[in-house]
Amino acid sequence: MTRLTRAVRGLVTALAAVLAVTAGSATARAETGPRAPKDFVALRTVDPTILQEMRYFTPHNFVGERIDGYDQPICILTRQAAEALHKAQLKLLRRGYTLKVYDCYRPQRAVNHFVRWAEDLDDQAMKGEFYPNVDKTRLFEDGYIAEKSGHSRGSTMDLTIVRLPARPTRPYHPGEPLVPCYAPKDERFPDNSVDMGTGFDCFDTLAHTLDPRVQGVQRANRLLLKSTLEGLGFVNLAEEWWHYTYKPEPYPDTYFDFPVSWKSLAGGH
Repeated sequence: MTRLTRAVRGLVTALAAVLAVTAGSATARAETGPRAPKDFVALRTVDPTILQEMRYFTPHNFVGERIDGYDQPICILTRQAAEALHKAQLKLLRRGYTLKVYDCYRPQRAVNHFVRWAEDLDDQAMKGEFYPNVDKTRLFEDGYIAEKSGHSRGSTMDLTIVRLPARPTRPYHPGEPLVPCYAPKDERFPDNSVDMGTGFDCFDTLAHTLDPRVQGVQRANRLLLKSTLEGLGFVNLAEEWWHYTYKPEPYPDTYFDFPVSWKSLAGGH
């Protein structure tokens, strides 16, 4: 064997070793990615009757595309929040209604996606539906977008009420004409929710839970949701009729970043 051949063979052997280590590290990273604490659960395992329309898994949201971190359309919550939501569901079922969640646990990477979108002032594709009266330069100042979200702590959810029997909501088709989220219910994007006065994620003061301009059946529907949840330990965000947090939060100071997927949960598959 020549000196050159030995050198080449040694180089190949060394390169193979480096590749093996790199591949092993990648596998280890894949297997040890962020996971949820054991007391996080899929809502479906606690109450399979609560409807789930996970908007950020779809392009029908203010960004206009699936949001980072939403690998599957499932609602994940701390067990305490999920069990309290189950109790609320039992109360509503007796009255001929069901809960429907739009969003639950939200990973930090999703919040970061929102922030990047808000900073891109040229991207206003969904303005016509979700923020027709708000200048995009004011999204941070007006509190519609922030660098941290209570959703990332696992006990906050966005939800509404649907009258039974529930009719399915048709899917959104990207590029279809947009109608303001505060338009009359029969004009805005169809939703099987009862009429709450605005659609979900409406960046407008009309979405404030107790806005005095919202009266009649719309106000009664908001108050039904509010009274049902508040009696079980939930606290409403006054600026969003759909936003509730279960108190006391098990993780009041922790912002998680595991993906929304079954694999993130203990015993996930």
